Amino acid sequence: MMTVKQVADLTGITIKTLYHYHKIGLLEPGEMTDAGYRLYGKKELEKLQHILFYRELDFSLEAIQKILYEKKSRHYMLVDQKKLIEDKKERMNLILSTINETIYFEERGEVMNNQNMFKGLNQAQWKKQLKEQNAYLRENYQYEIPVDNVEEEELNESARESKEFMDKMGFALKKGWAVNDERVKQLISEHISYINDNIIKLDSQGFVESTWFFITDEFHKNMLEEQQTGLTYYLYAASVNYAKQS
Repeated sequence: MMTVKQVADLTGITIKTLYHYHKIGLLEPGEMTDAGYRLYGKKELEKLQHILFYRELDFSLEAIQKILYEKKSRHYMLVDQKKLIEDKKERMNLILSTINETIYFEERGEVMNNQNMFKGLNQAQWKKQLKEQNAYLRENYQYEIPVDNVEEEELNESARESKEFMDKMGFALKKGWAVNDERVKQLISEHISYINDNIIKLDSQGFVESTWFFITDEFHKNMLEEQQTGLTYYLYAASVNYAKQS
């Protein structure tokens, strides 16, 4: 058995973090001595390894807790983590290649091709991501996003606009802008206009329904809440206010 300090020294995480994991029930010690010392055995170290793998993949503690609660076999989780890390490595290698190429052009004072500047989410990767998303949508909503004739440039632009909108709404929430603030209404108006011009026809009521989906769907709700606590409900309230005044 190992003490908290020994585990901290072995893994590089802090004693405070181990205490926090214990407090929230994510990683409990194998034994507690009469003096109140926490002791960790092989089982706890294996669980901690899984936790740290998922943390490297940017999983929230809440998401990790749900995964561990399912009590899947260690081999299953290792295979799953291996696949996730390989996918991340592939994306990082592509981005690193783009950075090196950009440095090459910068050092020579040459102009880089616009397409090459944004390598990292090519058509094949988009289809792969959409395939994973469709598996989730099929299971929960019997719906699929069309993946035929996927245009990389359009998807990249759509993702950029969506992220920019969510970032701005997160900023508005952080700054305490009311949902009926003209600046918030302008953000929503521009976002709906973009959707209408580039994706599908969407009116203000349809946007309300889409923001309600973010609240009721746990997967998408968690994504927004990890970005900014309260963003899901702020977005919905703002959309309702916008629809009433449209």
